[in-house]
Amino acid sequence: MKEAFPNSTGADLATGWRELRNQEPKLRIRDAAARLGVSELELLATGLGAKGGVTRLKGPWPEIIRAMSTVGSVMALTRNEFCVHERHGTYGALSIAGHVGLIVGEDIDLRIFFDPWTYGFSVCEEVRGQVRQSLQFFDAAGQAIHKIYATKETNLELFAKTIDRFRHERQELDERVVLPPVAPISRPDQDIDVVALRKDWSTLQDTHDFFALLQHHKVEREQAFRLAGDDYAIAVAPESARIMLEIAAKEGLPIMVFVGNPGMIQIHTGPVKHLVTTGPWLNVLDPLFNLHLREDAIASTWIVRKPTRDGVVTSLELFDKKGTLIVSFFGKRKPGIPEIGSWRTLAESLVSRRAA
Repeated sequence: MKEAFPNSTGADLATGWRELRNQEPKLRIRDAAARLGVSELELLATGLGAKGGVTRLKGPWPEIIRAMSTVGSVMALTRNEFCVHERHGTYGALSIAGHVGLIVGEDIDLRIFFDPWTYGFSVCEEVRGQVRQSLQFFDAAGQAIHKIYATKETNLELFAKTIDRFRHERQELDERVVLPPVAPISRPDQDIDVVALRKDWSTLQDTHDFFALLQHHKVEREQAFRLAGDDYAIAVAPESARIMLEIAAKEGLPIMVFVGNPGMIQIHTGPVKHLVTTGPWLNVLDPLFNLHLREDAIASTWIVRKPTRDGVVTSLELFDKKGTLIVSFFGKRKPGIPEIGSWRTLAESLVSRRAA
């Protein structure tokens, strides 16, 4: 463990952040934290207190999420290191199946894994002359899991009542932040029974069964793609995501975009329209959906075919150099409905662009 949070170094940290913001007003808190060598949570916690605009919240976290269904339209944000997913809409009813929370709606579509959720905050800040309110949730290492931003369509009175209801009795942090978990070392390829892996892959009935398959064979996701063979997974060019998004936007093709971290998967279903490149970032900037993908972080890209009772489901999946999934794309579909042909045609057209 390492020392965390503001009791010992808060003043110095707050000063460092203030100086950074004065020098670079548009610098985001995540990037500022990286510059200062701390977690995003440690930096945010310097604002705890009556004048800091940050209020510590307490759980149960599912109850806060349930309360969001009453406040009207908001913006939900989920990210990992190299991709940010922002979706406007209303939170539907939360259901919990085992260890997974589900919110399934046309706008906000979430798969929630509450075990890593450790800290929650309300944040009131001024951004470009406008006051912005949000709820932000972090894991034990201070890494952001999920954020909920009030918008012009939000019922701010009910939003404030949620903050008051879940306000923590202690408005300071003296805990220690744990180091991020070390990723498990993958089993060597030669230890994987590829014949058995392929056999079980061929009998999949649902895309949700794929995670269980990986666990059963003790194989990492990208490793499974490498070993399964071209009939199941093919490595394609790193620019495939850009090409796919450009064609989908031109044709008005509805797609599904999954972005996640250990505590959350957030899903957009629908068309994408407005693509903009800013430096290394490829952005979708639509009224209800924004995606920010760091293209220079893409280490491998795969076309993946999974058999289901509804037919083959095809995905485009991107990984970083650590083998961590960045984002995955599917054609719009629901259980019981086969994959749309126009998506499969688009995905399969990328196979001609094999990875070097």
